[in-house]
Amino acid sequence: TGLKPPVIIYLSSSSPSFQPFPNLSQLSAALGGLSGVPELEVEALRPVNLLQERNLLPPRPLEAPEPNLTPDLKKVNCSPQTFRCTLTSIPQTQALLNKARLPLGLLLHPFRDLQQLPVITSNTIVRCRSCRTYINPFVTFLDQRRWKCNLCYRVNDVPDEFMYNPVTRSYGEPHKRPEVQNSTVEFIASSDYMLRPPQPAVYLFVLDVSHNAVEAGYLKYFCESLLENLDKLPGDTRTRVGFLTFDSTIHFYNLQEGLSQPQMLVVSDIDGTLMVNLKESKELVKDLLTSLPAMFSQSRETHSALGPALQAAFKLMSPTGGRVTVFQTQLPTLGAGKLQSREDPNQRSSTKHLGPATDFYKKLALDCSGQQIGVDLFLLSSQYADLASLACISKYSAGSVFYYPSFHYIHNPAQLEKFQKDLERYLTRKIGFEAVMRIRCTKGLSIHTFHGNFFVRSTDLLSLANVNPDSAFAVQMSIEDSLADSSLACFQAALLYTSNKGKRRIRVHTLCLPVVNQLSDVYAGADVQAITCLLANMAIDRSISSNLSDARDALVNAVVDLVTAYKSNVSNLQQSGLVVPASMRLFPLYILALLKQKALRTGTSTRLDERVFAMCEFKTQPLQQLMRMVHPDLYRMDNMSDQGALHLNDTVVPQPHLLHLSAERLSRDGAFLMDCGNVFYLWIGKCCNEMFIRDVLGCPNYASVPPNMVSETNEHFVANLLKASLFFSLRDDASAKATFFQHLVEDRSESALSYHEFLQHVQLQMSK
Repeated sequence: TGLKPPVIIYLSSSSPSFQPFPNLSQLSAALGGLSGVPELEVEALRPVNLLQERNLLPPRPLEAPEPNLTPDLKKVNCSPQTFRCTLTSIPQTQALLNKARLPLGLLLHPFRDLQQLPVITSNTIVRCRSCRTYINPFVTFLDQRRWKCNLCYRVNDVPDEFMYNPVTRSYGEPHKRPEVQNSTVEFIASSDYMLRPPQPAVYLFVLDVSHNAVEAGYLKYFCESLLENLDKLPGDTRTRVGFLTFDSTIHFYNLQEGLSQPQMLVVSDIDGTLMVNLKESKELVKDLLTSLPAMFSQSRETHSALGPALQAAFKLMSPTGGRVTVFQTQLPTLGAGKLQSREDPNQRSSTKHLGPATDFYKKLALDCSGQQIGVDLFLLSSQYADLASLACISKYSAGSVFYYPSFHYIHNPAQLEKFQKDLERYLTRKIGFEAVMRIRCTKGLSIHTFHGNFFVRSTDLLSLANVNPDSAFAVQMSIEDSLADSSLACFQAALLYTSNKGKRRIRVHTLCLPVVNQLSDVYAGADVQAITCLLANMAIDRSISSNLSDARDALVNAVVDLVTAYKSNVSNLQQSGLVVPASMRLFPLYILALLKQKALRTGTSTRLDERVFAMCEFKTQPLQQLMRMVHPDLYRMDNMSDQGALHLNDTVVPQPHLLHLSAERLSRDGAFLMDCGNVFYLWIGKCCNEMFIRDVLGCPNYASVPPNMVSETNEHFVANLLKASLFFSLRDDASAKATFFQHLVEDRSESALSYHEFLQHVQLQMSK
């Protein structure tokens, strides 16, 4: 187990007491009774021959492997939804890590929405005097007065105030304090953690009103959504808002209290008075949002001065910091930051233009970051708009990018609905301002590469002008010094931010994992999904810095290296074929799925902006969301029974089994649900049960189901059950069927192998 010497049991079949174990759990129970080997670890190390085993998927979506820790440590460890490591057993040395041929890194979702979060108000925030680690469940109390840091091992004094426990209201039990009982906590920070008084929530909306934007029709829906959610914008009585519209010129809006109606200004000398207190000027803001769509409805102005508009936004926001939300519908054509089309449909498979055409947007983003301004970009474009250049404004200011290709309010109802849902979530979700995040780890480990949207201020400090609950980060690590003297390795992420109510807070997450010296233990604790997501981030970087073909080769080599390393170091089986430990059985499948993603696939069907957006998503999406994009969950829905059902709020919800992503798993008489994370598809076969069609879709029969139906209602039990952000019903003969079939990653596609062909390709690479 990595904590005890393994016990090898020889069972002789000639012995009179020999009883074979009919199943794995009985074998594991016997082993567990003798040597403490957990059942999961026995299963994780079972050799799987990929060329022979066809049914590799578990019945339910894969969960993070549990680290092999004592029950006490397991109970207080950080949730894998917040903090995950690619290896849940940390190799003792870099040499052992190299031998495993697996990457070591962390995936972090630091500001995610939490149901329960212990909030601690204390005059003294207890930290290690040497490495500044926050006290956490994995420190050691030598006695009531001294504690030993779990990262650098320094012995620290327990402050007097820490002797009192506010939860139990008793003295002398520092080990029972909430910050030592919970691996995720939030501290209310003192003035020591402030460079200036906490800023108010400040929001500036920068709106494209060119002819192109008017044609697309987004402005009406933006204004409606903001009007509807004005009272839900995160903030307090100090919240400020501002508006700026642009085409070939930039228009500002005076919304100062006391005016009878909003004033539109085209000015050269702008100042902070154009940002107004939302509470005081709410009626004028509402008037503006009501009249904006009509103001530009006759516009014939085709140019877009996005760069100058962003420069003006920077000037407006610099005194306070805050969030700038930009809506853009075309290529910027005027002034600073203007761009020219770089897309050649015949060259889409080349990766020349995955990097920015100008450093204007990056430089401006870094200036924004320095003034605590985060910039979020909504790109709603039917033509090429050079997202590779535009995305830099969000990437380096810790913003978010949203992209709606072929957006049109009439011709593309699916994109309109997605835009409306995204916008509502965006306007109302939690936000943290003027944030920084630092990741610390046990002595001997080091962090060397970060992935996500941020500015790296120093080796381990990320500057996040804004932080939101939907963004994630990844880091690569290495082992600099042997961990032989430690049985545990720990990682801590601390996020310091200003809440929308103007409070300075520190959210701290601590993860603890066992250190092992056996290669088999490293494999038993491998987290195949976290490994896939980290490799995806590395491949995106490689395709931009080198080229797409190098990145794709590196992913295939990751599979070849694993199979080779496992065969030569762990598996004593002489069988031919591709043998991997059960913990990694889905790895080749996930890598093939990655190679078929828009971000990394070859061929000319992927438009440049769509490829770049897919890359942005890989860099910023949390693991659960990413994995469903890479390898969606597919279920048959029409024949579910109550057997193995879930009980949710007194409602019995049948639990269907996961199906392999192949057309051979579909049938004409069935209905199949595919969960891609942010979109759901329900594929209806021609001979599907009419009762199911009636109950779920509200249509009398198959013929009456619209070919490509976007479900807007939530009464359908499927949409309710899965809280779909967007829900499509597709008939077997629908035009959008191709989109559904694109996700069947085990089948052959225009530019990629089937799963079986891919395994044969890996085998060929191994023999070279």
